[in-house]
Amino acid sequence: MRLDYAGPLPEPVGFLLVPRFSMMAFFSAVEPLRIANRLAGRALYRWLLISEDGQPVTASNDMTLLVDCGLADAPSLPTLAVCAGFEPERDLSRRLSQWLHRQASEGCLLGGIDTGPLILAEVGLLDGHRLTLHWESLPAFRERFPGLDAVESLFEIGARRFTCAGGAAAMDMTLSMIASRHGQDLADAISEQLIHARLRPRQDHQRLPLAKRLGTHRRPLVDAVALMEQHLEQPLSMTALSERIGLSLRQLQRLFLEELGKRPRDYYLELRLDRARHLLEETDRDILSIGLACGFSSASSFSRAYRQRYAQAPSDARRPGAAPSSPTNDRGQ
Repeated sequence: MRLDYAGPLPEPVGFLLVPRFSMMAFFSAVEPLRIANRLAGRALYRWLLISEDGQPVTASNDMTLLVDCGLADAPSLPTLAVCAGFEPERDLSRRLSQWLHRQASEGCLLGGIDTGPLILAEVGLLDGHRLTLHWESLPAFRERFPGLDAVESLFEIGARRFTCAGGAAAMDMTLSMIASRHGQDLADAISEQLIHARLRPRQDHQRLPLAKRLGTHRRPLVDAVALMEQHLEQPLSMTALSERIGLSLRQLQRLFLEELGKRPRDYYLELRLDRARHLLEETDRDILSIGLACGFSSASSFSRAYRQRYAQAPSDARRPGAAPSSPTNDRGQ
């Protein structure tokens, strides 16, 4: 998958499997390579599965995969993808951090799939590189790494790094890399084999268009929700919102009730609380700062609203191990 690969075929590609990795994203990256070999009539690629200790790895769907080797006996690779899923920082150890840095220093093209970019960012290997990761993890990622250029595209491929959002986006990324190395005709043929009707470009959005998510094409409603999503930290008043989309306050209320069955104020509050829940689960920020980031003026007002929606305190929403650890702290995998 390395665009400037000049070594012998089959080209080796490594996949580092982190516990609770996304099985779908992993298979979406590997299957195009397998089909490329079959359609080309020769082995263009071979893949190597790696875990930190060489032991089998269980994915987020509770299926377990055997691996080929551990870090200690992994060969030098021209390309390596870090495949992760839920809570990847829990499995970041000093040994893994040092190994990744060694791969980078030896010229390996490093990539992250799904939340794999979080591991690369945590050890300082994404500085100066544009990246993407799963949309659900993007807000927390941007909070944690404000200096990194994290975008909501399907995938990003650079000279030294590649990242993708996971899921089916891993297939689009791999097909794009195959096309660059072996031609668009081969990538199109692989796509047909996968019943993948359209090779999506990297700049496609990860999520469904807002109108489709809302189940309506009424432009004022779509515009209103888009404004809400853009102003979670400093919420707009209902009066300001209605003025921006050219409706009266009464018309705005009626529009939301007719289309979504909720008052605009209630819908807006749910958006802010949903974002707060993601930040609570995926970052170690204190509860007050999360509340402020989601438009609440105090910890008490945030806690009260959170309890009313989720029937638990914000502190109870913390996942075990949610607080990221230092990459220099061996957590004894």
